[in-house]
Amino acid sequence: MTTRRHFLHTALGFAALPSFARAATPGGVSLGFSLYGMKTLSLSEALKTCAEIGYANVELALNAGFPSEPKVFTAEARAEAVKQLAALKLDVPCLMVNLSLTADDKAHALNLQSIKDAAQVARDMNAAQPPIMETVCGGKPATWEQQKAGMVERLKSWAEVAEKEKTTIAIKAHVGSAVNSPERLLWLLEQVKSPAIQVTYDYSHFELQGIDMEESMKLLLPRTKFIHVKDATGDAAKFQFLLPGEGKTDYVKYFTALKQHGYAGPVVVEVSGQIFNKPGYDPVAAAKKCHGVLAGALAKAG
Repeated sequence: MTTRRHFLHTALGFAALPSFARAATPGGVSLGFSLYGMKTLSLSEALKTCAEIGYANVELALNAGFPSEPKVFTAEARAEAVKQLAALKLDVPCLMVNLSLTADDKAHALNLQSIKDAAQVARDMNAAQPPIMETVCGGKPATWEQQKAGMVERLKSWAEVAEKEKTTIAIKAHVGSAVNSPERLLWLLEQVKSPAIQVTYDYSHFELQGIDMEESMKLLLPRTKFIHVKDATGDAAKFQFLLPGEGKTDYVKYFTALKQHGYAGPVVVEVSGQIFNKPGYDPVAAAKKCHGVLAGALAKAG
């Protein structure tokens, strides 16, 4: 591992990489696209596409079957990606990982290794400013009371590994998981009390439950290190995720509220598997559509 880091650092020169701070100017946000929604494209093609559309950053998906899955994302592939990111002036603020706080002992051990693997990918992509990682929490809403104590212990283990690896894990509330509300998410953070555990904010999961946008931002943005954005229709019992602009979310209001709460950083489109697994899904067309909606709203919000 040391050899790999040394190779990437010396051969590519991380000082030349675009910085997250530059892309997200003080007091503003930068638009990004999660490559979770571009599984069928090669990593090179996905990066080129996002840059051409106008995105400032991308989230790499480290999930099984994706081009940046750690076991297939070789040292050489990482080196090429670093070169391409620099040439395209794209940032990688975050890595998507698939973890669960309700996993059994065997799966939990694998989760801890996944955190270590993701931390290594992060260092290989940018040793000076490694991207953080984000994940949902698992479980079901109805089992929260029975599972929350065990989830705290699992999260403490995640935090311990993250602290050793000098990385941050931003956990996300999900309408279909045990951690489905701002209050449950903050309760977990309060029990663990680790700077290595922070928040990924995704309003779509709260909108489906009738949770007010302003209230959710007020509660979570102080601990938020990363934002996912998408639309949704239905309710907590039966829902369908949509692309930004296809639902009821007022993105001018959304970006105005982010500004009022002082958020500066990435706002990244997450295309749900409910969408990209449908026949005929076109990742390039989706990315273009989302950027048009969000860039227009961002401009109107000032």
